[in-house]
Amino acid sequence: MAQPMNLKPFYLGFAALAVVGAAAIWWARGGGTTPVEVDPVPVNASSFAGYVLGSDSAAVEIIEYADFGCGACAQFAVLAGADIKSRLVEAGRVRIRFRDFAIPSHPSSPDAHLAAACAGEQGQFFAMHDQLFFGQRDWTRQRRPDRQFRDYAEAIRLDMSRYDDCVRDRRHMGRIDAAKQEGLAVGVSSTPSFVIGGLLVVGALPYDSVVALVERAEGAATR
Repeated sequence: MAQPMNLKPFYLGFAALAVVGAAAIWWARGGGTTPVEVDPVPVNASSFAGYVLGSDSAAVEIIEYADFGCGACAQFAVLAGADIKSRLVEAGRVRIRFRDFAIPSHPSSPDAHLAAACAGEQGQFFAMHDQLFFGQRDWTRQRRPDRQFRDYAEAIRLDMSRYDDCVRDRRHMGRIDAAKQEGLAVGVSSTPSFVIGGLLVVGALPYDSVVALVERAEGAATR
């Protein structure tokens, strides 16, 4: 007599797929946390206001607090970043203001932020930003990723003498820490976090969620 088939593994597998599918739907429809209204981002007259990409005349500003060693930050940069730049920033609807928020659990992050700041001295912050996020799996596995950062600097054609001097002097570390303190003052506690139209939202937002927040901010600006 044939033994009855054990369907338990099938149902367990089906349940797992259902959970994964529900998570994917949740992420595609919004992801992140419920937006929280916050006061304007505090910037002291003497502080560095971040790295800006886009037109000063854009109606909406996206302030991003991110850590170069943060996996979710890299996910946002890789999956949504290109669309945001090409469809929102280049269209003149949005400007992005990036602020450093290095997290202690990512031990090489401060040096990555320093490398980006040194590239910023030569007007290449966002070029280094892309190198660091797209290459994150490589440099985060190294005990001393300085060589990798230098390779990125060469790839984006920095003046290497100026870059090396900047890294050696660690001249931007105070500014990097100050940006984090300003983020903490707003309520940022994890990365990536975004302030869009006075709303703070946390998580690797998909493009559609960013658009929804931008459209809300555009609507508020016209009232």
